[in-house]
Amino acid sequence: MIDYRLRAFTDGDAAMVNDLAVGAFEQFRSEYSDWPAMEAGLRRMSALSEIGEIIVAASDGRIIGAVVYVPPGRPKAPFFDRSWPIMRMLVVDAAARGNGVGRALIEACIICARRDHSAVIALHTSSIMSIALPMYLRMGFQRVREAPPLYGVPYAVYLKHLSLIEPRGVPNTGDAGGDRTKEPDVWV
Repeated sequence: MIDYRLRAFTDGDAAMVNDLAVGAFEQFRSEYSDWPAMEAGLRRMSALSEIGEIIVAASDGRIIGAVVYVPPGRPKAPFFDRSWPIMRMLVVDAAARGNGVGRALIEACIICARRDHSAVIALHTSSIMSIALPMYLRMGFQRVREAPPLYGVPYAVYLKHLSLIEPRGVPNTGDAGGDRTKEPDVWV
């Protein structure tokens, strides 16, 4: 079992997050019709901090996982409802897989969606993601529609309906959303 903690992304994490994104998708290199273009997009994962919150999993000074949470109302691909919060680019280092890192990052995004008073959270993924897709399904995400293919790889949009129960770790301030001005630096 790997010891790690979730925390907010800092600008100093950018190179590690970008390298992690490329490394995590490397196994799918032959699936994408234009790997150089796909790789170039992956190398810009840290730029998504301009429209969302990047949450990282850190262990012994290394970033071993990351995900982007994009709140409701922020710019997103047109195949998503703009009012939905979404998860983007869930990536976990190959050596850290199987230790709950991906699940913990997803749960952190769900906590953010609840904090933002959303009844749902969405993502898009592909059937080539043979580990991630079954995990999303086990966690209650349901396929709602096709998304445009990405460099020849089919994608679909998945949505999870959230309960109104306040999750552990989110402060109860009486408005069920916590204090938005005080972002946690560690997620549980």
